[in-house]
Amino acid sequence: MTEHDAAPVSTGLVGLDHILEGGYAARRSHLIEGRPGSGKTTLAMQFLLDGAKHGEGCLYITLSESRRELLNVAERHSWSLDGIEICELVAPELSLDPSLRQTLVHTSDLELGETVRMAIAEIERAKPTRVVFDSLSEIRLLSQGSLRYRRQVHALRSFLLIQNITALLLDDMTAEEDDLSLHSLSHAVIRLEQLAPLYGGERRRLRVIKMRGTPFRGGYHDYVIRRGGLTVFPRLVAAEHVGRYPDAQCGTGSAELDELLGGGLDRGTSTMLIGPSGVGKSTVALTSVTAAIARGEKALILSFDETTSVLRRRATGLSMPIDDPIASGALQVEQIDPAEVSPGELADMVQNAVEHRGVTLVVIDSLTGYHNAMPEENYLLLQMHELLTYLNQQGVITLLVLAQHGMIGPMSANVDLTYLSDTILLFRTFEAEGRLRRAISVVKKRTGSHEDAIRELRIDSHGIRVGEPLSAFRGIMTGVPTFEGERSSLLHTRGS
Repeated sequence: MTEHDAAPVSTGLVGLDHILEGGYAARRSHLIEGRPGSGKTTLAMQFLLDGAKHGEGCLYITLSESRRELLNVAERHSWSLDGIEICELVAPELSLDPSLRQTLVHTSDLELGETVRMAIAEIERAKPTRVVFDSLSEIRLLSQGSLRYRRQVHALRSFLLIQNITALLLDDMTAEEDDLSLHSLSHAVIRLEQLAPLYGGERRRLRVIKMRGTPFRGGYHDYVIRRGGLTVFPRLVAAEHVGRYPDAQCGTGSAELDELLGGGLDRGTSTMLIGPSGVGKSTVALTSVTAAIARGEKALILSFDETTSVLRRRATGLSMPIDDPIASGALQVEQIDPAEVSPGELADMVQNAVEHRGVTLVVIDSLTGYHNAMPEENYLLLQMHELLTYLNQQGVITLLVLAQHGMIGPMSANVDLTYLSDTILLFRTFEAEGRLRRAISVVKKRTGSHEDAIRELRIDSHGIRVGEPLSAFRGIMTGVPTFEGERSSLLHTRGS
């Protein structure tokens, strides 16, 4: 063995390389297991495409899919298989040719098995450095016994090791129970899973079960299969992304709101805007986005509840047009369909915007939609904790919009994320002088002092206005306040 024995070899996928700390182990055999449709063939083809790009000899040995089917897969992904040799093997026991069938001696009774011997012969002829064997399920079918099956797989693995070949052995997990003998024989085991929610597209995730002698990022990682291949989204670990940024306060675009917040929004903090639907949460967030762009910063809006076209029209109606910032790249608006986008892909989208586009303000509108993208509430809490910690460590200002049930009186939300937020802006509607009005207050702010007053919030064609403290009213939070002053201190309609 040389000092480069088992050195990392790129998988052909940036995300998977990150999870495996560089890639597969060179000159070792790796087990890729997953149910049919989970993407094993696509993953394997990308591994060989990467090898062909670097001038390595690549061989795809298939017992399960025909050469025609593999070429069709490559065509759908716009791949060229130049430099990749495809060897289509048909086991004698599975052939329809009577001359190839054995009548007296079963394949499994041969020393290595006819199929394994044919595969070894093809490898000796081609002399590749990367090999994909698709799949072990056919070997299992022919063996008709776990002992013979293990012996044949062990023989194949030993041969690949002697030939210094980096190999992927695919298994579609058709056995009734997990075959742990395969795990013990393989240098690494990666499992691909495909989940079918009650509504929406399927979700795919992978997990590295073992990787001998090499650290890897454990847990589940989301991935998608689209035109161009398989894309892996490594699970975000905030502790790996500690950054430095100057302490500073940034204005929200409203002097009165800044005064209520004790000077504005602090960099590296998250602010939750919580209240019933229609109370102005998204509009206040949009005001902060406009102010950030005016300062020369870049912003990202993840919109779960509103289409991009509606957001553009609403912003224009509030005298905060966003067409030019979107065109210039200062503002990135992503319309998210929770039924189609996985949490891992969403976190990757945010990370790319921060690290590659220089985004300093992120708006998630709303957490209700984000919650629908998660299978269970507990996962949402963990995912959001990592995401917010990451953004805070990058000095990003994060605005989280959370809608509560109800309009007037006691209200509740699907999930309680208030403890994760550094600042909480509470919105309420109340009745006064025969009109429905809005109120805004700061419930907490970890990074400094803030007003404890409740102020009126008004939205019109000029944007938002924040009034003086509603000191003449009592019971605003109930929705039906009592006026105790000598005169009204409410905001009046301003001229256009």
